[in-house]
Amino acid sequence: MALGRSVEVEREHRHPVLRVLLIFLFLLVLVLAGVVVTGGVWLRHKMRSSLPELDGSVLTPGLTASVTVRRDQHGVPHIQAANLDDLLFAQGYVTAQDRLWQMDMARRMAAGEASEILGSRLLEHDHMQRVLAMRATAERLTASLSDQQRRLFDDYARGVNAFIGSHQDRLPAEFRLLMYQPKPWQPVDSMLVVMSMVQMLDEHWPEKLERERITARLGPTLAADLYPTGSWRDRPPITSEPPITAPQQNIPDVPLDDSQDGSLNDDFVHVRAGIGRADCPGCLPGSNQWVVAGSRTASGHAMLSNDMHLEQQIPNIWYETDLEGPGLHAAGVTVPGLPLIVAGHNQHIAWGFTALYGDTQDIYVERTNGQDQYQGADGAWRPIEHEQETIHVRGSHDVTVDVSRTAHGVVITPLIPGEKRVLTLKWSAYDPKAGGYPLLEMNTASNWTDFRNALRQWWAPTQNVVYADDQGHIGYQAVGSIPYRPNGLEGVPIADQQHEWQGYIPFDQLPSAFDPPGGILATANARVTPNPNPPTAPVTGAPVPGTPAEPGATAPPAPASPPPGVSATAPPELTLEWGDPYRNERIWKWLEPKDKLTQQDMLTLQTDIYSELDQEMAQRLAYAIDHASHVDAQLRQAADLLRSWDGAVTVNSAPAAIVASVKAVFYPMLLKPKLGDDWRLYHWAESLFAAEQILTNEPAAWLPKQYASWDDFLADMVRQGLAQAGAPDDLRQWRYGYLRPVDVEHPLFGLLPWFRGWTGTGAQPQSGDGSTVKQVGRTFGPSQRFTIDWANMDAATEDITMGESGDPLSPYYRDQWPYWYNGRTFALPFSDQAVAAATAHTLRLEP
Repeated sequence: MALGRSVEVEREHRHPVLRVLLIFLFLLVLVLAGVVVTGGVWLRHKMRSSLPELDGSVLTPGLTASVTVRRDQHGVPHIQAANLDDLLFAQGYVTAQDRLWQMDMARRMAAGEASEILGSRLLEHDHMQRVLAMRATAERLTASLSDQQRRLFDDYARGVNAFIGSHQDRLPAEFRLLMYQPKPWQPVDSMLVVMSMVQMLDEHWPEKLERERITARLGPTLAADLYPTGSWRDRPPITSEPPITAPQQNIPDVPLDDSQDGSLNDDFVHVRAGIGRADCPGCLPGSNQWVVAGSRTASGHAMLSNDMHLEQQIPNIWYETDLEGPGLHAAGVTVPGLPLIVAGHNQHIAWGFTALYGDTQDIYVERTNGQDQYQGADGAWRPIEHEQETIHVRGSHDVTVDVSRTAHGVVITPLIPGEKRVLTLKWSAYDPKAGGYPLLEMNTASNWTDFRNALRQWWAPTQNVVYADDQGHIGYQAVGSIPYRPNGLEGVPIADQQHEWQGYIPFDQLPSAFDPPGGILATANARVTPNPNPPTAPVTGAPVPGTPAEPGATAPPAPASPPPGVSATAPPELTLEWGDPYRNERIWKWLEPKDKLTQQDMLTLQTDIYSELDQEMAQRLAYAIDHASHVDAQLRQAADLLRSWDGAVTVNSAPAAIVASVKAVFYPMLLKPKLGDDWRLYHWAESLFAAEQILTNEPAAWLPKQYASWDDFLADMVRQGLAQAGAPDDLRQWRYGYLRPVDVEHPLFGLLPWFRGWTGTGAQPQSGDGSTVKQVGRTFGPSQRFTIDWANMDAATEDITMGESGDPLSPYYRDQWPYWYNGRTFALPFSDQAVAAATAHTLRLEP
C-alpha cells in the first residue's frame, strides 16, 4: 500500500513542467481561436455595415437636382438625371458605393503607391511604376484635357468624394482591415485608371529586351521561327480576299551559330513578374468581337457581339451602368474610376473593342560619355535629367527612386539589374501632344460618321473597334496613336539614328471598313492589315485612301495625300506582334456559312470550345507515337485517344488534357537545349502559331541532339508532359477541366482562411483554352459578354464574371458567376418601361 502510494506521488511529480506547458498551449489555442472567431465576426460585421443604401432618399450636397438610381435584379444601376453634371456626379457616387476600395487600389497600383498600404511585397511593382513616370504622365494628360473633358472628370470626382465624405464610419471592410482612410478622389486619379488600361494593353517593351537576348543566343535565323509576324491563318477584317488555306513552305535548316553561347539571367523574368501578365499558352489581354449585317440575321437587323479577355479579378474589372440625361442615354460597361460608358450601346449605335497590339513603344540605347550625359540626335551632349521620388513603405523605411529622362523618354535601366547600357523607353503616352477623352462623343453619336469622328480623338490604348447601328450598318475601325517609322519597326532595342519616329500614322491611314459585301466583320487580336507584305492593290471593305471604292463599300474621304513614305496602297506597319490567329479564324469560319443568326447563336459562338490547333496537334502526336522508337503502353493509349478526338476542349476530355500537358512542356523541351533555364525569357503573342509552324516544318536545327527523329522527340514530349501533369495510369479517366480549372479569388479576403472559401470561386473545372474562342486560363478569360440585336434594344445581353458589388455580403457580389460559368447570360434593360419592370431597388439622391 505504501509502495503503491509512493509510485502515484512519483508519477504526479515526474513531469510537472510538461503538464504546465500542455495547459498553457491549450489555453493559448483557445485564446487564438477566440481571436480568430472574434476577428471573423468583426470583419463580417464591417462587411454588413458598409453595404450601400439601395432604397429611399439620401441627402447628397453637390447636386443641382434630384437624381434617380434604379437597380435591376442584378444590382446594375440605371441612373437618370436632369443634366450631365448631376449624371456624372451620381455615376461617381454610385460606383463608389460598390467599388470604392477597388478604385483606391487601382489608382495606387497605377501610380506606384501600393506599398504605402500593402507593405514591401509591392515595392518592386511600385518601383517599376515610378521609373515609368506613371503619375507624372497622368498629371500631364489631365492638364491637357479640354475644358469640357475636364468637367466630366471633375463631376465624377465630386460624386466619389461625396460618398467618401458621408461614409467615413461605414467605409468598405477592406479599409477597416488595412486600417487606412481613402484620400479624396481627384481627376488625375481617373487618368491613372486610364493609364493602367493603356499599360495593360499596349505595354510590349519587355518582349523587345527578351527578343534581343534570345536572338543573340540563337542567331537571327532560328530566332525568326519564334517571332512570326502574322500568319497564313489570318483573316483581316478589311479584305474580302479568301484566306490562304495552305501552310508556308518548309523552312531550310540553318545550323546554329556556335559563337552565340553563354547564359541569360533572371532579370527579365522579374520584370515580367512585375507586369503581372497571365502565364498560360495563348493568354494575353485580348478579346473577341464581330458584327453581322441584317442580311445574315433572323431578325433582319444588325447584331454586335463583344467579349473582352483580361485577367479575372474580384471585383470584376468592369462595372455595368446605364446613364440617362439630356442628350445622353448609354448603357454597358465602364471601368470603376472612369466617367461615362466605355463599351456598350445608346439609342442608335453599339460598339465593342479588342486589343490591336499597335506598337507604341521603342527602346533606345543611348550614347553616353560617362559624365551623366547622352548624345542627342544633333550630336550635342546633353545632361540626363533626374528627379527623386519617395516610395512610402508600410512597416519599413521609405525608398528613394531616381527617375531619369533623356529626349527619348524615361531611363528603364534600373528595372533590369545587371544591365550596363543606358536604355530609354519612348512611348506615345509620353508625347506632350497625346491626350483626350472622347467617350462623351462616342456615347452620344448616332451614326457611323459621328462615331468615327469621335474615334479620331482616341489616342490609347490601340484598339480594334466594331460598330452596328439601328439603320442596319456595320463598321470597323482601328484606333490609337501609332508612331510612323519610315525605316520600319524594330523588335529589339534601337542603337542607331535611322529609326526615329516621324509623327504618327494618320487616322485615315488606319484599317477601316464599312458595310462590307459579305455582311461580316470580326477581329480577335490577330493581324488586321491585308497581309504581312504591302499589297499592290486596294482591298475590299475599306477603300485605301486615294483609290476608288468597290461597289457596296464606303468609307470617309481620305486626306489629300498620305504622310511621307506611306504609299496610297500600302497600309503602314502597325506592329510586329499580332495575336495568335486561331480565335479569329474560327469566328470567321463559324459565321460565314450561316444566315438567320440569333442572339443565342452569338452566345454559342462566344462560348465555343473547338480548337483546330489542338486537334491538329493531337493528330501529329498520335502519328509520332506510332512511329517512335520506344513506346510504352501508356503512350499507345494516349495515341489511341488522340487520333479519334474531335478537338472539343470539354471539361471531361482526356485528349484535351493530354494536349494541354504537351503544350506545357513544348517550349521547355525545345528551348532548354539551346538556352538552358533562360527559355523562360520567351514570350510572344503568336507563340502558339510559332509552335504549330515548327511542328509542321520539323526543322533539323531545332531537333535536340539526343533524339534521332522528330517522332521520338514528340513521343517523349507526351511522356514527360503526362509525368509532369500527374496523369493517371488509365488516361481514359483523365479530365481536362480539373487539370486546367478556373480560380478567381479576392486579393485580400482570399488570403484569410475562413474567408477564402466563400469570397472567391475556388478551383472549378473549366472548358476551353488559349486557342478557343472561349479563351481561358486559371485566372484569365472573358471579363464580360455583350450582344445586341437591333431588333430589340431591351433584349441586349451583358454579363460580367462575378457581380456588381465588391462587398462579399451583398447579394450582387457573385450573382452573375453562375451565368458566366455555365455559359448563360441575361438582358440589360434599356428603355424606361423595361427598366421599370426590372427594378428591384430605387434610391433618390437629393441636393
